[in-house]
Amino acid sequence: MADIRKDQEREELHRAIWAIADELRGSVDGWDFKSYVLGMMFYRYISENLANYINEGEQEAGNTDFDYALLSDEDAKQAGEDLVATKGFFILPSELFCNVRKNAAGDENLNMTLEAVFRHIEESAKGSESEDNFAGLFDDIDVNSNKLGATVAKRNANLVKLMEGVANMGLGNYKENSIDAFGDAYEYLMSMYASNAGKSGGEFFTPQEVSELLTRIAVVGKTEVNKVYDPACGSGSLLLKAAKILGKGNVRQGFFGQEINLTTYNLCRINMFLHDIDFDKFDIAHEDTLLSPQHWDEEPFEVIVSNPPYSIKWEGDDNPVLINDPRFSPAGVLAPKSKADLAFIMHALSWLAASGTAAIVCFPGIMYRSGAEKKIRQYLIDNNFIDCIIQLPGNLFFGTSIATCIMVLKRNKADNRTLFIDASGECVKVTNNNKLTEENIAKIVDEFSFRADVKYFARCVPYEEIAGQGYNLSVSTYVEQEDTREVIDIVKLNAEIEQIVAREQVLREEIAKIIAEIEV
Repeated sequence: MADIRKDQEREELHRAIWAIADELRGSVDGWDFKSYVLGMMFYRYISENLANYINEGEQEAGNTDFDYALLSDEDAKQAGEDLVATKGFFILPSELFCNVRKNAAGDENLNMTLEAVFRHIEESAKGSESEDNFAGLFDDIDVNSNKLGATVAKRNANLVKLMEGVANMGLGNYKENSIDAFGDAYEYLMSMYASNAGKSGGEFFTPQEVSELLTRIAVVGKTEVNKVYDPACGSGSLLLKAAKILGKGNVRQGFFGQEINLTTYNLCRINMFLHDIDFDKFDIAHEDTLLSPQHWDEEPFEVIVSNPPYSIKWEGDDNPVLINDPRFSPAGVLAPKSKADLAFIMHALSWLAASGTAAIVCFPGIMYRSGAEKKIRQYLIDNNFIDCIIQLPGNLFFGTSIATCIMVLKRNKADNRTLFIDASGECVKVTNNNKLTEENIAKIVDEFSFRADVKYFARCVPYEEIAGQGYNLSVSTYVEQEDTREVIDIVKLNAEIEQIVAREQVLREEIAKIIAEIEV
């Protein structure tokens, strides 16, 4: 019954988002539309979150008729400091989503009103522990941008439509379903515009099923961990998947990530709040992870999950400092300038706790290419850091048909064998893409856990064999693929061909007789 209700809520939410998209079609580009809807939903969320928190406190104190939205700004200011300390931010009653929305249609300066509200919310956190988590959070919801409309009047008209659409979303009681609803809305918006994912603004969208598999592998055998980290966190889906699988209370010291793209960095922080991760339980940084990592004081991490960008360029050996960087120097060589994939792997390994697991989605080329990449693979295998390589099906990711792999790293393995899993057939076809089912995920995770040799599917390979293969880590090198071609009985086939030839001869003779009779 609960599942049916949840599905109904999700469908209603998707319909509401589609209605807004339909209303603004032609006015706002899809990718920008996503940012505006998420930003407005976030504004509604934190407004209601704060008001509900204050109202509940007053009601518990016996003030049953109290409504923060009706309080004067002057009276509300008195509690501002305490609220920032507990919630991380403060919003005046007049600047709550519900009150701004109430006056939106008649507000000729709605763009300026919203700009001021967003600025005040960010400024409320200044000087507090939550300052970094709120700074620039609304930067991508530019209410004065031409992307929203060519004139102020058109921009404001679209802002009214946006606010009305978000206000009409049936998000229900926050305690019951709000966090799931916002998470679902986020994922739905991402999938609506997923054809742009990976292309627009450096956004790399990891489908939910891949996130599920990656994270479940990284937390095998763990019920709680110290910290979860993603060095290329995008919009935070892998960090949030860890919160969902383990329970956010079982990630004791919180969630850490770094993202180079400003838009995606802001979306990630918004996503944390929307999933009710408190401001003191996450630390998302905006910088280039390879050149300027921001979490030196927080490493090592017990769980690292990531889907870094494939084969991007980086400074590599053009920068003489990098070869001495403690993250990269152990391998004695840097990843190629045109392919930074293994630089992300080395970074993750360097920051991995002794008892930790890192699961990283990889471009397949790094498993077999020669040169510097082969030397890094040799370093990883010789030092027994690679626990498992999983070949995934092709066409899992939006915007690319490439069959990616997962590399699993551990610092303290039980033996010197590496598990290779061929999961290239573990999927179902959905429209133009492949998708991992729950059964597919469970089969792969079970094999990862129990490490049994299974013909055509998985094999634990000793160090000597990998070294003998020139440190090639392609799964197909070690796991035999099943020959599904039909077995043909040659003797039987030849007999059938002889019969056909004999029959052909008889037919030819019959036809010749008929032609001869006609000619006569």
